[in-house]
Order: sequence, then C-alpha cells, then structure tokens
Amino acid sequence: MRISVCILPDRPFREAAATWRHVEELGFHAAYSYDHITWAGLPDSAWYGALPTLTAAAGITSRIRLGTLVTSPNFRHPVPLAHDVITLDAISEGRFVLGFGAGSPDNDSYVLGQGERGKGWSARERGSRFRESVELLDRLLTGTPDGRRRTTFHGRHYEAVDARLEPGCVQRPRVPFVLAGNGPLGMATVARYGASWVVTDQGDVPRHERTAAWTWSVLARRLEQLDAACERAGRDPKSLGRTLLTGFSLLPTMESAEAFADVAGRCAELGFTDIVVHYPRESGFFAAPRHVIEEIAPVNR
Repeated sequence: MRISVCILPDRPFREAAATWRHVEELGFHAAYSYDHITWAGLPDSAWYGALPTLTAAAGITSRIRLGTLVTSPNFRHPVPLAHDVITLDAISEGRFVLGFGAGSPDNDSYVLGQGERGKGWSARERGSRFRESVELLDRLLTGTPDGRRRTTFHGRHYEAVDARLEPGCVQRPRVPFVLAGNGPLGMATVARYGASWVVTDQGDVPRHERTAAWTWSVLARRLEQLDAACERAGRDPKSLGRTLLTGFSLLPTMESAEAFADVAGRCAELGFTDIVVHYPRESGFFAAPRHVIEEIAPVNR
C-alpha cells in the first residue's frame, strides 16, 4: 500500500514550501494538489493555481512524485493542458502524474459561462468531455508510432490542428494518468487509458446519511464494477492501480495513527494499491492533529 498526501493550494507558496519539503522528507509516495478556480469547500479562502504550485514544488523537491488530483475539462482545454504537462514533467525530471476527472457541478463548471445560459454543464456533458479529453490528451502526450508529435483531432467538443508538442514527456510513452470515473463511460475510459483509478470515500448521498459500513460497501461495489470494466476492455484488472482519496466520509482516517492503520488495512483487503490523505489543516476541512501525518509516514512505519 503506497501512501500519498494531498496539499491544498490555499497558502502563498513561500508559506507552503516547507509543507512540500516535509512530505518528501517523510517518504510519502506522491504529493498532489487540487486543480480548481475555486473550491466549494473553501469558497471564500485564498486559492492558488495547481499547475504553478506544482511547478514550484518540483523546484524544491527531488524524489517525491507530484500531480493533480484532479484537474478536469471544466476549464482546461486538452492542448494547452498537454503543453503544461510536458513542461511539468520536464521540470520535475519525470515525476509528474496527471490526475484527471470529469469535474464537479460547482463553480468551475460555469465560471467561463459554460452550459445553457451559463448555468454549467450537465453531468452527461462533463462525462462526454472527460472521455474526449482523455483520448486527445493520450494522443497529444504519446505521439504517433513513428515518433511524430503533431496531432490533428476533430472531436465533438475539442479540436486540435497540427498541435506540435515537442519533445514529448520525459516519462515514456507519456506521464501516467490517474483517472476518476464511476459511471459506465468513466470506468471504460479508466480501463483503457488509466495507470490508476481514483475515487473518494464520500459516495453519492448526503454526509449525514453516510456510515462507515455504507462507505465500505459502496467502495467494494465500485471495485467490482471497475474489474468488470477492465474485463470488457480486455485488460487484466490487476494491471490497474486503485487509489482512494480519503477525508470526505465519516471514516476516522486521520484521527490517530491507529485509525489510519485500520482504514489502510481495510483498503488493502479490498484491493486498493494507494491511499491519499490530506495534509492536516488547523481548522475546517481536513483539520487533524499535526502529529498524525508524521506517525503514518513511510519513514516511521
């Protein structure tokens, strides 16, 4: 079980730099950040761009993998996103991971006037754009079998005309995709293009209706659905990583090192390969005792 950390981009990097260095020193597998214009959990908070933040983090670290968890088509066109991904992979010397999902119906889905009368894209629209974005990102970042890196693509949602993305990724054939998708189309996309699947522990019911038993049952069912999607795609389910992003359910993941060990152990039993916790904040979302992050760190386990 690999353990990674998600660091919210809610502080100036001059203040947050020590946190990014800290998680590398503690031996965590990867450090991720959310990619939003604003995040519904902290609608009035300072909120900085994920890609510049990860670029800065790449400059002060040397071993830990870095990535988005996740970015989305809500405000990212695949061509400029692929250009930034190639650049980040080069700056980090091959440590970048692209976490990508369909996005939520929150502000990001209408901040650019998307949807009918600027009310935001529907779930169907976001899902369709997710699938097409992943397909185009794969082409842009991988290139053609003969080594060419010029892509022309005419899709339902996106166009690319002779998009030249040299020299390609440091990681070959491209950076790994960690994809979020729970419906049939989303899981089919994960099975075809993903290095790993990522899911949160929140489910799709209001928080007050969630219980630990309900959470585990939902995760078990989704893992079964993912296995079926892999089999339909002709892919060995064991070749796909499974990542759980914690912190949204009533599971006491970060209350103590013992609680984390219980949750991580149950995740391993279900077949998860990776677990991601949030770096503890002092209050509000993801508040937790600061000492827990050190006690669960790989260097101390």
